[in-house]
Order: sequence, then C-alpha cells, then structure tokens
Amino acid sequence: MKPAAKYKICRRLGAGMFEKCQTPKFVASEAKKQKSNKRPKQLSGFGTQLIEKQKVRVSYGISEKQLQNYVDKATKAKGIVTENLFILLESRLDNVIYRLGFAPSRRFARQMASHGHFVVNGKKVTIPSMHLRIGDVIEVREGSRKSPMFTDFAAKVKGYAWPKWLKLTPEALQAEVIGVPKNEEAFLQFDTVLEFYSR
Repeated sequence: MKPAAKYKICRRLGAGMFEKCQTPKFVASEAKKQKSNKRPKQLSGFGTQLIEKQKVRVSYGISEKQLQNYVDKATKAKGIVTENLFILLESRLDNVIYRLGFAPSRRFARQMASHGHFVVNGKKVTIPSMHLRIGDVIEVREGSRKSPMFTDFAAKVKGYAWPKWLKLTPEALQAEVIGVPKNEEAFLQFDTVLEFYSR
C-alpha cells in the first residue's frame, strides 16, 4: 500500500492504523488541521459503528466477507462473543507471524505465509488465514532459512516483546502457541463492531 493511501486511511480511522501515521510530523499536521476546523463533525451511532468495523477490517487486512464470517463464528461459539471474535482474528497464521516479529506488518506476513515460508506442526502451509490452536508449532521452512528475511533474526528481535500467549525461540526460528490471545489494547472496539452486524 502506498504511503499516501495509508495517510488517507489514518485520517479517516485514526493514527493507530499504521506506524507511518504515528510520527510526530503526522500527529502535528493533524492537530493543526483540527484547530483550523470550527467544529468537529459529530458521528451518528451508525457512523461510529462503521468506523470501528473498518478499523478491524483494515488492521487485520481482511475483506468484508471474511469479517462477517468471523462475526458469525464468534456469535455461534460458546463464551463471550467479543473475546471469541478477537481470538479468531489473532489466531490467524499471518497475524501470528506478525506478532512474533517475523514480519514488519500483517500485509507482509500474509505474503510470507502465502509463499510457503512457514511450516505448522511439520507441514508446509500457504494459507494466511489458517487458524492456529494451543500446542501448534510454527517454524520457518528449512528451504527459507537462508533467505535475507530471516538472517540474524535473533539479533533483530532482541528486546522485542511478543504476546504472552506465544513462545518464541529466536535461534531456532520456531514458536509455539501456548495460550489464548487476550485483548489488552483499547484501540479496537470489538463490541461496537458486533453492534454494527447486529442491526
């Protein structure tokens, strides 16, 4: 995605969408624009729900149909629906690759997964949306280990804090799912997304 397109999305959905939009320069320019506006536009309930839905969709790089399917699955599963939805999205292979630090973005992680750079439980996978469960082991495929993407990986992720539900062994280019994802970030409002689909 071009930088201009990312900035446009950040202006509409919030600076937390992409790292490029979290620079002091971007924040200062947006603050200046807000001061020039006489009165901020008030969103309706539907408008707020739509924005939150778009945030989730763009953040995880999924289509409208995919998000609808995840909402349906979360609703039918046992437990709290918002937590179910978060777990389904976080447990995607491309997201796990991103969370572990193998890729700088979910978009790049999706590309890495679709090109078959990873194996899950010893089997090569090419489906970025593959759902991972507790006990699943993810590692870089033997044929991809010499790729520049994984050179000095241990040094690259030194000091990097990956989620507690994942256990990474940088030297072995291997990780394991050891728990259930917990939504500790307040940027994405999953309850508002569910309200959008319950209309």
